Amino acid sequence: MDQQSACRRALRVAPEGGASWVAFALALFLLTGCAGRPGPEVLAPVSASVPETQTVTVYVATTRARAAADSNVFTDQPARGLNYAAFTISIPPGHQPGAIEWPKGAGDPSRDFVVVEQQRLDRESFRRLTLAETRERRTGRYGVFVHGYNNNFQEALFRVAQMANDSGHRGTTVLFDWPSAAKVSGYVTDKDNATYSRDGLVDTLTLLARQPGTKEVTLFGHSMGGWLTVESVRQLRLMRRNDVIAKLNVILAAPDIDVAVFISQLEVIGPLKPPLTVLVSRDDKALSFSSRIAGDRQRLGAIDVNSPLVQEAAAKGHVQVVDISSLEATSGMNHDRYVEFVALYPSVRNQAQASTSRSAGTFVFNDLAGRLPNPFTPAQAATAE
Repeated sequence: MDQQSACRRALRVAPEGGASWVAFALALFLLTGCAGRPGPEVLAPVSASVPETQTVTVYVATTRARAAADSNVFTDQPARGLNYAAFTISIPPGHQPGAIEWPKGAGDPSRDFVVVEQQRLDRESFRRLTLAETRERRTGRYGVFVHGYNNNFQEALFRVAQMANDSGHRGTTVLFDWPSAAKVSGYVTDKDNATYSRDGLVDTLTLLARQPGTKEVTLFGHSMGGWLTVESVRQLRLMRRNDVIAKLNVILAAPDIDVAVFISQLEVIGPLKPPLTVLVSRDDKALSFSSRIAGDRQRLGAIDVNSPLVQEAAAKGHVQVVDISSLEATSGMNHDRYVEFVALYPSVRNQAQASTSRSAGTFVFNDLAGRLPNPFTPAQAATAE
């Protein structure tokens, strides 16, 4: 069987219901192999003099170890403390919203995402440069993206650049990167490394929130990064850093969190303003796999917003749950619909009402998408179907 046929078969046989999670893991493995994964070579700066390209600067705080002391190549091993970097990424003129035009071989700025500049930073230069950019933009806003399971550094870096570009983000873009093993068999390792990274995310959020002039830090966690996100906010509350929490706008996309655990986390965190937002899909196959590993425990990112129990819990917990199952996924796992959500936002932004307060409850994505919260700009009120 060739690779293309194997990929199609993986999509067909990925089990629903009570099928073996071992078979499901095999389907995941086949899907992961459907395309080559970007290596560190895509981080090498390329000269970009192509008209109509746009650039996004991403500031990085990571708990990954450096491959070498003077390098911005990062491994899948945990570092002792945080490492910092900055990358400026060029977006090609023909970019399609929601996509990453990966370079094949030597990157071509006319058709590919390419790095045009990179810097090795320490904590002080990270603080100084993020503050300077935020002052230059005059927004007082930061967008922090926390990636999920099975991501290497390059994938997380280019994804946050794509999201910032497509969403029209006007603030300063930050990637908080943790040492995912970037392989299907690394689920347990990834969970351990995400947990290991809580202190690093707490430190990064505290630094950004306490910068002079900071108005808001939007914290966007995907998949297992959602677990890391909520654990870090819980830790901030236990540390009584309420001034930091007051600046946070928390959004979780397809969070890989046990529902009962999430409820207990919320009991410590308490109500957030604006409400914590959860983007869910009922047919998320990656979360179905996670649920099987956990003994068929319900995952937060796959809950049913039509359930009266979910509706009651969302209102009581002051949480906004938005079903985005109707949006297109970029892979057969239906685990990354948030990418389409972000890409769609600019085209419907003008439909948004003037209200700046989000309401708790359960919602379904519809044609009034402009009323849903943009992951990188001030929130708008959501509308239920």
